[in-house]
Amino acid sequence: QLQLVESGGGLVQPGGSLRLSCTASGFFLNYYAIGWFRQAPGKEREGVSCISNNGGRKNYADSVKGRFTISRNNAKNAVYLQMNSLKPEDTAVYYCAGSDECGSEYRYWGQGTQVTVSS
Repeated sequence: QLQLVESGGGLVQPGGSLRLSCTASGFFLNYYAIGWFRQAPGKEREGVSCISNNGGRKNYADSVKGRFTISRNNAKNAVYLQMNSLKPEDTAVYYCAGSDECGSEYRYWGQGTQVTVSS
């Protein structure tokens, strides 16, 4: 079974940057589309971005367009979320998840990494 692990979260000041990584063990990540999701306290989980298995298609939530960039390096079995110009409202636990294609059911989930944007 695909196992996903997120890393790269932390505390950053408004306007700062972080790069999240999603890595896999046991399976080649290039078989899967990978989505990034986030959940803030008291709020529903929301989709942030998704990248197709070959990296040819990417999509973003309106709230992060122009600030976040998703990418993947299948040779390293990793997917990244570069987050720039971070805002306090980006504070959440960020999860990566795997599916057959973006928008379809995400069957595999990581345990999340905390991102806190605060001065």
